[in-house]
Order: sequence, then structure tokens, then C-alpha cells
Amino acid sequence: MEELAFIKDGSVAAIGLALGLLNMASNYCPYDGCLAKNERQPYHNLSYGNVVYDRRKVGSELYYRYDTNTAFGPFHQTIGFSITDSGGLWIGAGSIGKYPIGDNGWFVELHSMPGLYLKGAEIDIGGTIEFRSGFAVGYETDNGSKLAITVDHRSNAEIYRENPGLETVQLRLSIPVQ
Repeated sequence: MEELAFIKDGSVAAIGLALGLLNMASNYCPYDGCLAKNERQPYHNLSYGNVVYDRRKVGSELYYRYDTNTAFGPFHQTIGFSITDSGGLWIGAGSIGKYPIGDNGWFVELHSMPGLYLKGAEIDIGGTIEFRSGFAVGYETDNGSKLAITVDHRSNAEIYRENPGLETVQLRLSIPVQ
């Protein structure tokens, strides 16, 4: 598997922030306030896929994410938990931004979430505090369910001496909370 270098240096988190700020300036500030609290559709998200380290698959991961019913401006609040087949655990909270591609159900989603990581028998990626950022490309059906391919990167943003990072490539199913 080819290395996804563009997600290893924080680029996705920076792009997500920039798009969120542009979205906020044009769609939120003139109306209710830039970071005004607003209601969103909550979702249960379940993903499964490959864990990649140094360009090779090193395992599999099951990942659950709950997108809350709260957003601040365009920043939808979320919490997540994952476990790998090597016993690696990650739990975190952060925000996502969803950007439609036209009006046909397709979308791009960016996320950034600080969290805590316990490596189990997995590769040591530097420390307990690890940031997860990435993107998804998917399709939302008429009933609100979504199917997406996700790619993300976990690293510690160089707050520890070692910062090798892990990538995941997963298939995600999202079901709206009724």
C-alpha cells in the first residue's frame, strides 16, 4: 500500500479548519453568529478496515463514532472509539465538517479529533496522546444513511520524541439516530 504522505503532516486537519472557517464566514456569521450552537442530525457510524504502518498493512481496526446533535457553526461535534486486532485502543472527541459535492447525495467529510491511545501489542507510535485526522468520501441516501470510504492518520503532532503514526483505510456505514 502506498504511503499517504499528504495526511501525515497535519494537512487534512489544516484543510478541514480552513474549509470550516470559510464555510462559517459565508453561511453562519451573517445569520446566527459564527460559532453559534445549532442542532444537527446525530449519527451512529461503524467502520472497519486496514491499519497501515510504514506502507504495509499491520492489522485491522473496528471503529465506532457517534456524531452528536450539536454543532458550533459548521463544526459538528463527535466522539469515537476504536480497537485493533492487536489490542490497540483509541478514544477521542473532536469535530467534523461535511461538504456536499453538488446536490446528488455525494459528500466529502473532514475530521480532527484529539484522543488517548493505548498500544496493546500494536506498534508504538510515540505516546498516549494521539491526534486522529482524515477525510471520507461518501454517498448519503434519501433516508439519511451514508456509506463512505475513510482514510485517516493518527500521530502525536511531535509532542513526544517519536512520532511515526498509523494510517487507516476503512469502509464506514452511518445510520441516523431516530
